[in-house]
Amino acid sequence: MGDVVKNSMKKALLKLDCHFTWVLLKEDIDPDELEERIVEQIEFLHSRSKIQNYHLLAYVKFLNGKKEEALKNLQKAEEAVKIAHPEDTEKQSLVTWSNYAWLYYHMDKLAEAQEYIDKIERTCKEHGSVTPYKMKLPQIFCEKGWALLKFGGKYYEKAKECFAKALEEDPDNPEFNTGYAITVYRLEDCYEKRSAAEGSSLELLRRAVQLNPDDVFAVPILAIKLQESGNTPEGGKYIEEALAKCPGIPYVLRYAAKFYRRKGDVQKALKYLMEALSLTPNSSFLHHQVAICYRKQFYQLKQANGRGEPTEEMEELLQRCIDHLKIVVERKTQYVYAHLDLANMYAEGAQLEEAEEIFQRVFAKTKLTCLEKQQLYLNYGNFQEFRRRSESEALKFYLKAVEIEQESIDRKKAINYLKKLMEKRIRRGLADAKSFATLGFAHRLREEKKEAIECYERALKLDPGNEEYLSALLDLRLSLQS
Repeated sequence: MGDVVKNSMKKALLKLDCHFTWVLLKEDIDPDELEERIVEQIEFLHSRSKIQNYHLLAYVKFLNGKKEEALKNLQKAEEAVKIAHPEDTEKQSLVTWSNYAWLYYHMDKLAEAQEYIDKIERTCKEHGSVTPYKMKLPQIFCEKGWALLKFGGKYYEKAKECFAKALEEDPDNPEFNTGYAITVYRLEDCYEKRSAAEGSSLELLRRAVQLNPDDVFAVPILAIKLQESGNTPEGGKYIEEALAKCPGIPYVLRYAAKFYRRKGDVQKALKYLMEALSLTPNSSFLHHQVAICYRKQFYQLKQANGRGEPTEEMEELLQRCIDHLKIVVERKTQYVYAHLDLANMYAEGAQLEEAEEIFQRVFAKTKLTCLEKQQLYLNYGNFQEFRRRSESEALKFYLKAVEIEQESIDRKKAINYLKKLMEKRIRRGLADAKSFATLGFAHRLREEKKEAIECYERALKLDPGNEEYLSALLDLRLSLQS
């Protein structure tokens, strides 16, 4: 009978609106690392919703097999709801109760789970919901959006949809505007930096800050976006305001560091990062940012040194960078970009076997996104061309990056490396028909149609009957006529 009851209950549970039904997968995060980030927000970001953070922390604790600790955090969320919403406690408790129901179900406490299912059904009915187990509340859409953001880039598009739904119900809500603006910014950051043109996150971030000038999330990101859009002075004003209003907040310090590093003041960036690390010493994000600062200093010295032997200072900076990156990849095993950074810095230090090992660790991951695959193929292509001196292997991986038809900065870089590699072969007199066709392919992707036609014509002189080259040439000629 127990299995029958449990299966029947599962049907109701699947209709609830909470973290257990939002398809937030453990495989996409490092649970220990995410636990620590949420705890940091609870400790330092007093302006953010503790309710949402306790909900998410409970769910991540559950993913980590800590069911009793998950239960304690749901109890904290329940108390926080009563304090924050004394006149509207039942509606505001729907996510809490839904998480309770799921957690008790997984703890085989079916009577307790059923109690919460009944409470949810009763509340939905009393408030006129058309569905028995959920209500379309903008705050729930918002909470789902923040949870999705925490689970990484794969979830950003869904997060954007959630914040958009919340804004449909309440267009002037500051938190909904902040969530939507930050999600759009992160999507831009993933795919391709955009200017201050219409449709970018800049105006969305401006609106979020206008609605809440003290927003600890939106203000620093607006500063970074202004800097990216060529308006560093205005961005600097927002960063300084954020530092003055929110001293000692790691979140603000890390964005201040990012701003000053990009401005060229690496020492100031490191000062803020070290201050933030003193408050949150286990932060993977901060260790990664410190590594990036040391990397920048290393490359500055390398450029000044020309072809000379590495100096002691260069070697020290390189080792510091590697040490911090090792901390990041140990703690954030799913963070592909940090793994690639570490592989590249090992290569800089001529530690090619260590670099190869890190690259192979990334190749072994089974659920890479298209963007992550492009990053991997591009970086491994560079490694093969410039470290292993294998142009054939480099060509293979540049092509792999380009063949993923997802527009991104890394795809553009791969096209450029592909073009330069083929041009180098042609200059050395090593080009065959395939080399000219590949160069034509690169020109075609760069919308350089006349150059592409010339390359395919030269390819056909060396391989007259090649149907692939003929087809590409015909398409290019027709496109010029239209």
